[in-house]
Amino acid sequence: MADAAPPPRDEPSAGEREGAPLADKGPTPMGFLMTPDYTLVTLSSAIAVLRIANRMSDRPLYRWTCVTLDGEPVPSSDGIRIVPDGDIGGLGPVDILFVCGGYHVEKHCDRPLLDTLRGLARRGVTLGGLCTGTHLLAAAGLMNGYRCAIHWENLPALRERFPRVQASSRLFEIDRDRYTCSGGISSIDLMVRVVGAAHGPDLARDISEQIIVERIRTEQDAQRTPLHHLPGAANHDHLVDAVALMEANIEEPLTLGEMATYLSVSPRQLERLFQEYLHCTPSRYYLDVRLQQARLLLLQTGLPVAAIASRCGFSTPARFAKSYSSKYGRRPSDERRATA
Repeated sequence: MADAAPPPRDEPSAGEREGAPLADKGPTPMGFLMTPDYTLVTLSSAIAVLRIANRMSDRPLYRWTCVTLDGEPVPSSDGIRIVPDGDIGGLGPVDILFVCGGYHVEKHCDRPLLDTLRGLARRGVTLGGLCTGTHLLAAAGLMNGYRCAIHWENLPALRERFPRVQASSRLFEIDRDRYTCSGGISSIDLMVRVVGAAHGPDLARDISEQIIVERIRTEQDAQRTPLHHLPGAANHDHLVDAVALMEANIEEPLTLGEMATYLSVSPRQLERLFQEYLHCTPSRYYLDVRLQQARLLLLQTGLPVAAIASRCGFSTPARFAKSYSSKYGRRPSDERRATA
């Protein structure tokens, strides 16, 4: 199939227009396509923003429709089945159709779904991806040349499988007629941005206060900050920056000396910080970072074990297998077979 080329950028999309509220043209229709194992919290958070926008405005700014491919309920990742409003074929015009993904997304990239998404794109429907819904859009060839966001656990596999997609580690991305977020409650941030662009920043602030979020996060915010769960460690910039360097240099690991030089500290100071706050050496922590990345690629892609070893900075597959077995209790090949 030929790659779907992004449309010309003559006019900004709805999500990129800031300013005065739009004229009242009735409720803006939004669509949500639920796929098996979708993340329920991400879907419900997105809809909550639209509901609160209606409530705070005392008028129906938005209406929404939840559909599945065939009109039958599908389980969310926590097993809850929501009765859909219908099937995708019966969906009327929508401002944006969001594809809702979740766990095991690679198992749900079947031809009927991908063909449906391609057909919607040919009709000029603006598309969005919530959580791993972005992966489904990419698998349909609809994200080539676009910036996009996806959950950080799925980011390595997306970059590996779809090199023409400009995948980022941000909370959400709006690029022309594609709206994507990383999952979890990041759909709140994306939808607040969409509502604020259409109806003004005051309403966006009101929604954020109602939904009790600390602040309005933007597409410039990262999904995660290294060591944020360890308050003591997170207060040391050199330690946080060292971990960020490790995460950014997986295939060709840096030496302790190189990291120290880059951070303008001594190797001994870095070693002291790691021992004090992370209770391990920098090399041990770096190895764990690389093994975690390898495990994600192992479980989410079909890359050969040798290729994964190389991409995660191991000189030989044997060295990779030994390190992997030591951390996870089984060889990489056994891990893949057990989770197939």
